Amino acid sequence: MRRKVVSAISITAGSALASAVAPAAETRTVDAAALNQAFEALKSFDWGGDRKVLNPIDDAVAATHGDPAARKDLEKRLLAVLKGGAPRGAQDYILRTLRTIGSAECVPVLAPLLTDKDLSHMARYALERNSAAEAAAALRAALPKTTGALKVGIISSLGARRDTASVPSLAALLSDSDPAVASAAAVALGTIGTAEAGAALAKAVRKAPEGIKPTVTDACLACAEKLLAAGQRSEAATLYKAVDTEDQPRHVRLAAARGRLLAAGKKEQ
Repeated sequence: MRRKVVSAISITAGSALASAVAPAAETRTVDAAALNQAFEALKSFDWGGDRKVLNPIDDAVAATHGDPAARKDLEKRLLAVLKGGAPRGAQDYILRTLRTIGSAECVPVLAPLLTDKDLSHMARYALERNSAAEAAAALRAALPKTTGALKVGIISSLGARRDTASVPSLAALLSDSDPAVASAAAVALGTIGTAEAGAALAKAVRKAPEGIKPTVTDACLACAEKLLAAGQRSEAATLYKAVDTEDQPRHVRLAAARGRLLAAGKKEQ
């Protein structure tokens, strides 16, 4: 009787293991005919249209995960539609999809869109997620060509990428006449969190206008935390000292005092 029980358990365990492994072994295939139809539909797709007609493209993106050649083909086809003067709904869809599969190849097409008031935000989202060095370079190049909300968005993308090469340009924007731009630059520098970014923030916080001083202060503290975590204690201490001034709120001074203790290698009590 005991041997039968053991056998039953073994069979059950084997079946469970086979079931668990089966999904991993499945390979998703691309329906070429459906995909071609979807790309044709994309050329005239606009907001309010039936979104389901684009599902084969979504399926192809998922199915080609880990297949660079297939992804590159999809990217080329999307870019061809984008350059062909597709409606706004199609442009929006393409830029969203390029956030997932975009490579260096899409940068020359997307870079000019960064100054387009309607497409800038979606273009920068796509470039923000693009790991190619060309994508970061395109975002940096767009900084002097934009103003207002477009510039703020590009600054935010550079911060999200933690693009160290943009630090000098962002540091210069800390004194921009547009408070939104100056604030965005401070936040981006705090996110990037390098010693160079910290030096720019430490200098800016001393003379920051009241309207943006809290933002610059928070950026200083964020940058200092990153420097401290990276073992750059001296640089972190400089930043904490920069915000530990009499004109700062009590909670800021407490945070700065704590940070200075940690930067000095002392444990919190």
